[in-house]
Amino acid sequence: MDTQEKLEACEQKKHDGNLLFKAQNFSRASKKYEKAVKYIEFDHTFSEDEKLHANTLRLSCNLNNAACKLKLEEYTEAARLCTKVLEQDPLNVKALYRRCQAYLKTSDLEKAEADIKKALIIDPNNREIKLEYKELKLKQKEYTKYEADIFSTMVSKMN
Repeated sequence: MDTQEKLEACEQKKHDGNLLFKAQNFSRASKKYEKAVKYIEFDHTFSEDEKLHANTLRLSCNLNNAACKLKLEEYTEAARLCTKVLEQDPLNVKALYRRCQAYLKTSDLEKAEADIKKALIIDPNNREIKLEYKELKLKQKEYTKYEADIFSTMVSKMN
């Protein structure tokens, strides 16, 4: 397979994944995105333009796959995929937002807060990010109350 064929195969798998995602078949969509990335994994034979195109496809497939993993409740994998995107594009708001969602689901509130604050700096008018920030603040309040209740219970048992 030459480089152009690899790029075309990647685009086709991504397209198939998008159709499956829209049909809410997240598991199969995820597999398509994974296959798409494999076509362009080793891009050392690509021209500079092809490398740029492959990188754009890779970022898009990893972001889409992260969305699948969130739907499948595979939060650690979703966070890992978003981290891969952020290694290439540190200001990618979608990756920050999705990784924040994954961290929220795994109760890693500090990391979730760091991501959502960075996303708010990059895109302060994004409605979804603002809503996620409110969700984070609510979870933080709940956690603080939970900690206070545990501490109170421990102190009362000591007396």
